[in-house]
Amino acid sequence: MAAADRLSETFAALADPTRRAILARLALGETSVTDLAEPFDMSLPAVSKHLKVLERAGLIVRGREAQWRPCRLDPSPLKEVDGWVEHYRQFWEKSFDRLDEYLRVLQTKEKKRGPRKSK
Repeated sequence: MAAADRLSETFAALADPTRRAILARLALGETSVTDLAEPFDMSLPAVSKHLKVLERAGLIVRGREAQWRPCRLDPSPLKEVDGWVEHYRQFWEKSFDRLDEYLRVLQTKEKKRGPRKSK
């Protein structure tokens, strides 16, 4: 799968708050589907659909140990998201740095000109 397609798949999976909550839980450690479903007001099949989306995006790995179906977080797609976001973070930081410099120039000019008289 191309990097852009993987990124789209990851963002699509992260777009849902239930899936983000599942990932937050899995960040604490491996757990079963039943335990993952517990805090949500939805059926086990509905949670399973969310897990399939996360699995397709490569964000989780599901195993099978006898009757236990453990899930664990695979953070590698999040690293790709971080790399993509980093480009924009640098853009905004440079923009804010330019704005800070502009404001410093304005303040310096204001100090040289002296206080304005109010009418």
